[in-house]
Amino acid sequence: MASINPYLTFAGNCEEAFAFYKSVFGGDFPYVGRFKDMPSENPLPEAEGNKIMHISLPISKETTLMGSDSSEAFGQATVMGNNFSISINAENEDEAKRLFDGLSEGGKVTMPLNKTFWGALFGMFTDKFGIQWMVNYDYEQKH
Repeated sequence: MASINPYLTFAGNCEEAFAFYKSVFGGDFPYVGRFKDMPSENPLPEAEGNKIMHISLPISKETTLMGSDSSEAFGQATVMGNNFSISINAENEDEAKRLFDGLSEGGKVTMPLNKTFWGALFGMFTDKFGIQWMVNYDYEQKH
């Protein structure tokens, strides 16, 4: 069965926000990725490169708080009040495809479901009700 986690988007202060969340919840960041670490054909300005591409903070066995900075270099601006998504972590590739196809029906796909450089099947969309979703399946499941 899939799990669902909140995914927060920031306007350049993701690292500061997650340091704060860590001070409250405790724990460690299993992954912190910056835009400069992402393969890209286009060079990024240094200020953009140091922004957070993805960070996660486990809150419990079932819940992980995740986030990133938006990047104007990729045409994404943070809109306060609409700066969160529901992230689904699927148990297998078929489930990821079924959930992506079903929930995105009648909505707007912003990133088609495809294999990524971080070893996952991943896609994003806004459903027909205006809710932003992310679907992810990690090919190497961490147990």
